[in-house]
Amino acid sequence: MGPGSMDEEASKPPASSSTDDGGGQIESRFAHLCKELALGQSMERQAMAAFKESKKFFLTNMSAMGNRPAEEMERYWSAFVLYCVTRLGMGEVKEEKEGGTITLCQILSAAKLNVVVFFKEVSQLSLKAGRILSGLYGSDWEKRLELKELQENVAQLMDLSRFYSKAYKEFFLLKNISNAQQTEDSRSAQYVSDCHRFGWLLFLALRIHSVGHFNLVTCTNGLVSILAILILHIPKHFRNFAIQDSVSFAKRSNKGVNLLASFCDKYHTSEDELKRMMEKTNKLITDILKKKSCPASECKTENLDHINTDGLTYFEDLLEGKSLQSSMLILEKDYDDAVNNKCDLDERMFVNDEGSLLGTESLSGGAMGSCSIRWKFDGFASPARTMTSLSTPPHSPTSPLSVTCINSSKLAPVTPVSTAMTTAKWLRDVISPLPPKPSAELERFLSSCHRDVTNEIIRRANVILEAVFSSNSFGERCISGSIQSIDVIDRTWAQERKMEALKLYYRILEAICRAESQLLKTNNLSSLLSNERFHRCMLACSSELVLATHRTVIMMFPAVLEVTGLTAFDLSKVIETFVRHEETLPRELKRHLNSLEERLLESMAWEKGSSLYNSLIIARPALAAEINRLGLLAEPMPSLDAIAVQHNIPNGGLPPQSSQKFDALPDQNGDARSPKRICIEHSSFTSPVKERLLTFNCLRSKLPPLQSTFASPSQPSPTGEGETCAETGIKVFFSKILKLAAIRIRSLSERLQLSQQISECVYCVIQQILYQRTALLFNRHIDQLILCSFYGVAKVLQLGLTFKNIVNNYRKQPQCKPQVFQSIFVNWPSANHNGEHVDIITFYNEIFIPTVKPLLMELAPAGDVTEDKNNANGPGSPKLSSFPNLPDMSPKKVSAAHNVYVSPLRQSKRDELISPSSRSYYACIGESTHAYRSPSSDLAAINNRLNCGSFRRINSRLNFDIVSDSMVGGSLGYPNGTLASSAAPATPNLPMKREQPDP
Repeated sequence: MGPGSMDEEASKPPASSSTDDGGGQIESRFAHLCKELALGQSMERQAMAAFKESKKFFLTNMSAMGNRPAEEMERYWSAFVLYCVTRLGMGEVKEEKEGGTITLCQILSAAKLNVVVFFKEVSQLSLKAGRILSGLYGSDWEKRLELKELQENVAQLMDLSRFYSKAYKEFFLLKNISNAQQTEDSRSAQYVSDCHRFGWLLFLALRIHSVGHFNLVTCTNGLVSILAILILHIPKHFRNFAIQDSVSFAKRSNKGVNLLASFCDKYHTSEDELKRMMEKTNKLITDILKKKSCPASECKTENLDHINTDGLTYFEDLLEGKSLQSSMLILEKDYDDAVNNKCDLDERMFVNDEGSLLGTESLSGGAMGSCSIRWKFDGFASPARTMTSLSTPPHSPTSPLSVTCINSSKLAPVTPVSTAMTTAKWLRDVISPLPPKPSAELERFLSSCHRDVTNEIIRRANVILEAVFSSNSFGERCISGSIQSIDVIDRTWAQERKMEALKLYYRILEAICRAESQLLKTNNLSSLLSNERFHRCMLACSSELVLATHRTVIMMFPAVLEVTGLTAFDLSKVIETFVRHEETLPRELKRHLNSLEERLLESMAWEKGSSLYNSLIIARPALAAEINRLGLLAEPMPSLDAIAVQHNIPNGGLPPQSSQKFDALPDQNGDARSPKRICIEHSSFTSPVKERLLTFNCLRSKLPPLQSTFASPSQPSPTGEGETCAETGIKVFFSKILKLAAIRIRSLSERLQLSQQISECVYCVIQQILYQRTALLFNRHIDQLILCSFYGVAKVLQLGLTFKNIVNNYRKQPQCKPQVFQSIFVNWPSANHNGEHVDIITFYNEIFIPTVKPLLMELAPAGDVTEDKNNANGPGSPKLSSFPNLPDMSPKKVSAAHNVYVSPLRQSKRDELISPSSRSYYACIGESTHAYRSPSSDLAAINNRLNCGSFRRINSRLNFDIVSDSMVGGSLGYPNGTLASSAAPATPNLPMKREQPDP
């Protein structure tokens, strides 16, 4: 099994396609596309040059770029190259076309492509073209292109348009115009359709002129205000409801229905925010459409019957025939004038009937990758979660197993919009009422330190949060049709978000201080409260939760790390602590933090410039040479003063800091000194020995105390085992990685239908790589090592498993990204310092096998793995553990043919859900529904009763395929959305071979 051991089918070059015609016809088609767009000579020359340089690379890699036809992929490649040139081109090239730059919509329309598929393929296109574009436009081309922001904006606009269309159809009779038989029906259908488009155009005008900042919560408030205006003005006979009887309007008094309060209850919006948005919308109608307003209480129209008109505004002829058409033309022109080809997407297309640019595909699920906040993992699956949340207890494997019937029709659908509004309501109801300063209890802890750190805490919070929510962070952007500039941005919005983050930070900090004080039996927490990096991590977590709740397009993770001067490894230290100390944290935000933690563990903490390497050179001195050779060490954390100057933040009138200024030494942040800076250690970690021992005697969690986590890496650990804090921190970090690896190994093993023995072999190899070949992870992704380990184990044990089969099944994993197996960092000893990226086959043969072959050969071919694996430990490596006991995935799939699941039913819910009258319809394992019956008889009896018609039948047949496995797993909180399937066949004893599945 040497370097030549690879899959012949996976390594041979792709077959030539009909597209490979020597290049002449491809270039001709691209030139025709340029002519059709009227680029101009200079831009066309640059576009042709870029296309010619990338053409050969495209033809070589076309087979690895997706399953679409070659001709279609050629058009996507052409559109992508053309878009990059028009955005990144030099000087006069950008401004050559009259009327502004070429937009993405124009490019896709000319190439006869749709937006959704373009963004589904854009990650592959970026990956393949990255080397060429870096050579043409510099290594920062992707950041300048802002594709991730544009991608997220498209996803949010689709979410908003779905929300708006669904709500509109709920309230109004939106008929199909083409199916309208009579002339009157046709006119009515056209009118309702026009009102639908009018509402969206009014929303776009609201975004451009009044909202300023694009985020999901604010835009949803805008759409809700427009729905209220439409209900007031669309004639009553077009309604789908009777307002006096509708359950959608629950807030009412003797004056009638309170429209805004009812909408706030229905859509979880703030009544104050909705009123402000209504005022902005009414002003827009007055200023742009030139409509005369009057108080609704003074108007007599049947539209306002049974509505409390206090505080509402009415426009007499807003949606009358000719007035409606005139208003739509005005709004169309206003949008054209405001955008003027400055932005890439025409947002009007999201309510177009033809849908040519949007197509029928969806950007849901994993298509958006890390750009959208769609959580795949519950906190239950988090590698760091060692304590059970009180608010959302996970299903326990030991709880009684029951077969439950769920009436999904009664469950409100969970959408990105509803999730954002629910979490925003939590911030509004729980966090916003808190004071914007340390509470009396927190101040007592701050003043009980060796010196009073209250002013330091307040100043740091002000500087960091002002930097995160400043105009510099939300500077002038032009993304997807909305021009967001410093002059237009809603500063009130930024200030409100800053206050939410500040109050959340103080709340969590107080909870942590209270817990530490009880643990240590003292109020003096100097070692923790004087640590700069700890506070920045807490502020970063608070800011990220606020930004994630509102789904702001511009400040997407990891932007908060860049602003605060932190690295991914820093943030990974506090996520579990943050979640543990806020019991009311919504499940969606826990999922978000858990998904971030997985991103940090799998790859981000291993990137160049991570503070992980500053700890590794102390915990593992043997790695220092390789870390220094690759230039991986983190730079010193910027001081608060530097951040304040960068973002033009004043001191805020706070008193000057003492001579022991906490940010005077940037290296006093809990990381090792960079070899570039040698100085005497002045650590603020001064806990007495008694405090350290008390900490570890009393702490019930497996994690070390926060003082140890954030102390200087060279500081002795309070464990009393002779370790440094760096060694303790690395041990905890590695344990989290191994748990994440175990979850992913088991999931992929189930897809490949491999036995538990094979999973244990792969897990054993990953353990040894982590502890003995740690350098393999430098600048890489944990999944890259997992995939290679699967194939290496398969070769040693002579299994019929190909790399192609492994990769094809990995593609189905929810965390899959093409760059994991298509772009792996290598740094050849003779190559330049920056290294290069290769595919996984090359990495396996040239890097992985020469490094890991001795570990793989220790696996006994007869499956006797456990006997030798513990003898392979290198010096200082811990004893290798067996495959961890992961919680049984629930719900568990019990049918390979249908989406049928069983799930443990918590005892606390059993009596509540199963009343005596309905108990006989449920089967609880170990409990008979009738006396003297066996479980099999019970199940048969239940099936007979369900089929015999002895009860009122709702549907004659249940459709178990309306949801996918990943949807069930993700919604009920299991890792990767993956469900343990008892229907999967077990693998026989080794050795074995398997036929390849169809590609």
